[in-house]
Amino acid sequence: MSIGRRRFLVLAAAAPLLSGCIKMLPTSWRPDPPPAPPPPNPATQMTALESRIAELVEIERMKLNPQALPLSLDSELVGIARRRSEDLARRNTFANPGEDTHVSATMLMDQDAQFQGLLGENMAAQHYAKDTGVDVEAFAHRFVESWVASQPHKENLAFPQYNRTGIGASVNGDTVYVVQLFASDLGLGPHIDKTPQKVSEFDTPSKAATDKTLPLRGSEGTTAP
Repeated sequence: MSIGRRRFLVLAAAAPLLSGCIKMLPTSWRPDPPPAPPPPNPATQMTALESRIAELVEIERMKLNPQALPLSLDSELVGIARRRSEDLARRNTFANPGEDTHVSATMLMDQDAQFQGLLGENMAAQHYAKDTGVDVEAFAHRFVESWVASQPHKENLAFPQYNRTGIGASVNGDTVYVVQLFASDLGLGPHIDKTPQKVSEFDTPSKAATDKTLPLRGSEGTTAP
């Protein structure tokens, strides 16, 4: 009997010490929270950004002009827009290289000698913070909103006869460059004779559409960021 009682007393005396240790665990042994994962590499998000801009442009286009033709993605224009945005990003400037003031039109005609019609171009750039990266949804909205807020760019968005488009997005350093091209053949068909192609610049796409004397109607002066 006495042995069993001594064991009980020892255990009873030790219990408060053990209880005290348990109360200290949550505050003294709590692990640090894991670090937040780094943002995605912006270069891997450019295709998603292009797609979202195309969707938002179509929505704004219908708001601005319900009679406008829907824009279909044209692989030729997508390729030119991407080359153009890559060039802007590489040089980190909107300035045209050399003396060519119609870079996108020149690229298009070099690639497609039979192209004839109206070509419009919208461009813009946005900076991003490296610790937060590129939010595709937010960036797409800001690009489109900046074009809607600019009259020349807005006229490209709303011009009803454009029916094809291409979008290119590229990144360099902390800046994303976007180029959107718009095109319409205005019912002219391809350039099939041997006369040299000519690029002419107009203030608005509407002015270009009413000029019937030129074999090629080029960009409308909407290349400013």
